[in-house]
Amino acid sequence: MPIFSTYDGTELAYHLVGEGEPLICLPGGPMRAARYFGDLGGLSRVRQLVLFDLRGTGESAVPEDTSTYAIDRLVDDVEALRAHLGLEQADLLGHSAAGELAALYAARYPQRLRSLTLVTPAAGTLGLPATDQDRRDAAALRAHEPWYAEARAALDEIQAGRATPEVWAGIRPFMYGRWDAAAQAHAAESPAQRNAVAGSLYYPESGLDTAAAVAALRALPVPVLVLAGEYDGGPTPDRAAELAALFPHAEFVVQRGAGHFPWMDGPGDFARAVAAFLDPGVSSVQAGGIRLAHRTWGDPSAPPVVLAHGRGGSSLDWTGIAEQLAARHRVYALDFRGHGLSDWPGRYSFEFFRDDLHAFLEARNLSGATVIGHSMGGVAALLLAERYPALIGALVIEDAPLLLPLDPPRPPAERPAEEPGFDRQVVPSIDAQLNDPDPEARERLGEITAPTLVVGGSRSHIDQVQLEWTARQIPGGRFTSVDAGHLVHTDNPKAFLAALRSFGIG
Repeated sequence: MPIFSTYDGTELAYHLVGEGEPLICLPGGPMRAARYFGDLGGLSRVRQLVLFDLRGTGESAVPEDTSTYAIDRLVDDVEALRAHLGLEQADLLGHSAAGELAALYAARYPQRLRSLTLVTPAAGTLGLPATDQDRRDAAALRAHEPWYAEARAALDEIQAGRATPEVWAGIRPFMYGRWDAAAQAHAAESPAQRNAVAGSLYYPESGLDTAAAVAALRALPVPVLVLAGEYDGGPTPDRAAELAALFPHAEFVVQRGAGHFPWMDGPGDFARAVAAFLDPGVSSVQAGGIRLAHRTWGDPSAPPVVLAHGRGGSSLDWTGIAEQLAARHRVYALDFRGHGLSDWPGRYSFEFFRDDLHAFLEARNLSGATVIGHSMGGVAALLLAERYPALIGALVIEDAPLLLPLDPPRPPAERPAEEPGFDRQVVPSIDAQLNDPDPEARERLGEITAPTLVVGGSRSHIDQVQLEWTARQIPGGRFTSVDAGHLVHTDNPKAFLAALRSFGIG
């Protein structure tokens, strides 16, 4: 456990979890020891978490001057930690009450900040306090829960000014999206982890200069993520959206099914959303209620090409091809729902993937773009080109199934020994459609108006005769075969790129 001395000589501790670039994590409470973060839902697999015990909490020393517990004084401890770590600029995450601490740090030291992540952040010091009505509205969302009546009675007692430690404990179920054994154990640890005296001094009686802080944040030049929980009452998603609106470069995410500790409620959802935000090579858009992550290459003013991966893949599958195409194109590679760093909502079909592609093109204003789709992504692109013929400028379908009933049908998918890098529910959902596809997809191929190239892999399990038939059904469609397996662009990228060039791409 590393220890360093801060500006007044107080020895402060932090804990390192995982590997990668450091992410300084400030705990809420206020003034709760940082170990409640755990590994932040697996975020430690891509970043090294620097879990900071604020003075007087966890393994950090108690200061001689208790006035230094005030939030505006703690800002200098965060700056001392950044300097101790030798970071020219820091990626900073603040949770709950420490969301305000992280925001005040950003206002005072914007030049020392690379990114700011605010997780279910309090914002009272910024003029956006959670109200009693906010908490009642959020509580009402849980009225179907078996514990609701007792927890709601406790909330009413608190709002009536009759709070006791036992009553405070009674509202804990509202703080979690699932009040299961893990959540109950996590909540039970809170009193022992929190320095109540320090917490009572966290917000100075004299108040803070809210106007100055807000003015500084409105000019903050760094990217900001504000992540809210769907069921959280402090802040509600609406209140968190107001906070996000303060920043000029903010991304706002609502984690479905989550409360105040979203990494507990949906570890994968949380880790993917934050990892996508922290990766400078990844952007996200909200498309049809789904957060879609994507990567880009090339000059933003160049003609756009959109790459759509196959089942079980991600935008990273296209890296080599994208780098080549970027010489003359602006290249976008998206992660479909259930894949990569996009949301994993648990419901999948070719039509949903079609809708993802449609929403992505609209969100990025890419009408008329060239779309290249592999396998599952190719089916999604075909379905989109059938429904909205004018949306796609040119179309390349790489070794996509024709959607004829499989004979024999695929048996039920077995649970993999190890978790795949995508939502395993994708497999049975898509297998069911491959076994019994909607014939409309084949019947409407003649409605596609975009110039279309169908590329097959000569050694693929996909029937190449059927692919050639697909190309013939599309007006002006062309078919070419490449010496490759199903992953044509990976198995033989040189020949795949040559096929694209012959079609006028690249």
